[in-house]
Amino acid sequence: VSSTGGHFMELMQLLPAVEGKDYYIVTEKNPSTEGVLKKHRHYLLKQQQRNGWKFAFVFAYNILISLIYLLKERPTTVICTGAGASYPTCRFAKWLGCKVIYVESFAKLSNSSVTGQMVYKFADKFFIQWEEMKKIYPNAIYSGTVY
Repeated sequence: VSSTGGHFMELMQLLPAVEGKDYYIVTEKNPSTEGVLKKHRHYLLKQQQRNGWKFAFVFAYNILISLIYLLKERPTTVICTGAGASYPTCRFAKWLGCKVIYVESFAKLSNSSVTGQMVYKFADKFFIQWEEMKKIYPNAIYSGTVY
């Protein structure tokens, strides 16, 4: 699960890790993801921007639809690369007994993301892409970058 943009690109880099397994992708509906998603089973969230009056409604919709996707699919593991739109899936997944694996953004070299801060507290595995991030996430796993 990921939002669009760089988070989605990082998620796509992780696909070899699930090759041969039953998986699906959850991301925001966006023209940049349409072509790539045709090749994969997927579900879409609404694109959410943190500003503007619509945010609360879009976020509430994404919370509800995230739970519906999880209940329909019943995954054993959720892999997440962030950002905000992905948090409800991670939270619900953990409550439903799934393993949660989070990969902090490649763009985060010296400070944490908001989603990373929230998911770090309950993730089964939390990966960072820069050794310097061990100062912020002492229990995280560093194993290089996804690119």
